[in-house]
Amino acid sequence: MYSADGTVSERHKHRNLTEERDLLKRLNRIEGQVRGVKAMVEDERYCVDILNQVSAIQAALNSFSRELLSNHIKTCVVDDIEAGNGEEAVEELCRTIQKLMK
Repeated sequence: MYSADGTVSERHKHRNLTEERDLLKRLNRIEGQVRGVKAMVEDERYCVDILNQVSAIQAALNSFSRELLSNHIKTCVVDDIEAGNGEEAVEELCRTIQKLMK
């Protein structure tokens, strides 16, 4: 597993059932959209139609990232701050946000 700075990370996060189910549902939907685009290419569909679907996939991935980041801040970052590791948690969060905004 790689952390936000590209180094190997051995940290884990236990998610409650609702959070895990919601994230997996989003990922399954995105996976289906990607398969749909693959089929469109194979079917020689019009470029603009494919690009519209790619745009929808990008929006769905951005939405997934926002949700995951929000959950991360509310749980992992707060836990780290409460455990006295606030400076490290904030630095990691800043690096993560910088990568997301590329």
